[in-house]
Amino acid sequence: MPVLPDTSFTDIMTYQEAIDYLFNKTLVFQHIGAQAYKPGLETALQLSELFGNPQNDYKTIHVAGTNGKGSTSHLLAAILQKSGYKVGLFTSPHLIDFRERIRENGKMIEENEVVDFLQRFLSSGYSGRQPSFFELTTIMAFDYFSRQNVDIAVIEVGLGGRLDSTNILTPLLSVITNISFDHTQFLGNTLAEIASEKAGIIKPSIPVVIGETVEETRPVFSKRAESQNAPIIFAEDCPELLKAIHLNDKLEIESKSFGTLSSELSGECQNKNANTVLCAVKQLQQLGLNIPTSAIAEGFANVCQLTGLMGRWMKISDTPRTFCDTGHNTGGFQYIIRQLSESSYSRLHIVIGFVSDKDVHSILGMLPKDAVYYFTQASVPRALNSDKLKELAEECGLNGTAYPTVASAYEAAQKESAPTDMIYIGGSTFIVADLLSAISDKR
Repeated sequence: MPVLPDTSFTDIMTYQEAIDYLFNKTLVFQHIGAQAYKPGLETALQLSELFGNPQNDYKTIHVAGTNGKGSTSHLLAAILQKSGYKVGLFTSPHLIDFRERIRENGKMIEENEVVDFLQRFLSSGYSGRQPSFFELTTIMAFDYFSRQNVDIAVIEVGLGGRLDSTNILTPLLSVITNISFDHTQFLGNTLAEIASEKAGIIKPSIPVVIGETVEETRPVFSKRAESQNAPIIFAEDCPELLKAIHLNDKLEIESKSFGTLSSELSGECQNKNANTVLCAVKQLQQLGLNIPTSAIAEGFANVCQLTGLMGRWMKISDTPRTFCDTGHNTGGFQYIIRQLSESSYSRLHIVIGFVSDKDVHSILGMLPKDAVYYFTQASVPRALNSDKLKELAEECGLNGTAYPTVASAYEAAQKESAPTDMIYIGGSTFIVADLLSAISDKR
């Protein structure tokens, strides 16, 4: 039985009412997890048809992967912007403002555009299955980019690939960054199974760039590409990044085809992301896009300013040196642990929290035992209780204090830190979101 949308807002809707509808009348995965996961393309296809299949009005680049797809998407968008294209960018989740998800040349979608889309949806007579939050916002993005007459849009997959609602695209280029264990309850319990889901974005005759593989995943990608007659480029086999060093919170890159570059994204994981992006740019050039070397340099150097990217080994303070990062699974934490081990400080303070459906025990086992811990929880229903996290951490030899909010945990870390210490905040995207919201409110 189809569920009709709530039409009580169709006469007059404010932006706040539109946001309330999205978060309260649809199922939001970020808030409730598995209950909101709706695999399959049927609803996305119905919604897309309702709005005239707007995703066909412009070129697209489709980006999937376990880690790094957000950074990769933002870098590609920044480079294309500096190349003179009008660029749409769709990513998730947001950190402070819902409108971060949908951008045109770095500018967030206007509030009135969000309202207009929802009013058109609610008054459309749509009688299909009630869309999830992500399905509805995906079509909102596709529609907005069409209305803005973008030249090209970079579209980040939400979860998986094969059954993700963004997978109704026929892109110019597909990109898969890497495969790691995450969302195993939906995507599979082996790397090969997860890779198979991500490989679902590979389309007939559309080239695909694979950023990073392991023994289990490479054959999966190769087989899928062969079955689709899709040219496949393994970035690790033809590296564009020849050398990279981390210097003064920048990533200094020596590239094969584009000279020396300086990236605003300095995290340890960005070496691999940069190589993936450069290989993707090479393919885009071969596909006919005009991307000058100067645009590549400017895109890397100013990606945060150009696209609004936040939360990727993001510096919060110089005294003490304070960073946050949205890495939230074992694959992401491999890089975070390396970053922490290579940083200089007198004492390390870690503000950390997780959502309850992650492999928390594995991540806790990776963390340094000599740090001071501030266990906390984000303001979402999926958050793992901070007292429970403290208990789990103590089993792994990690000691600290539990705090009910991210703001209180961060404040405690600041008070207990010397100028030569270092503070890291993370564990979950929502921990970083609460941190940045608290800082924004204070300012």
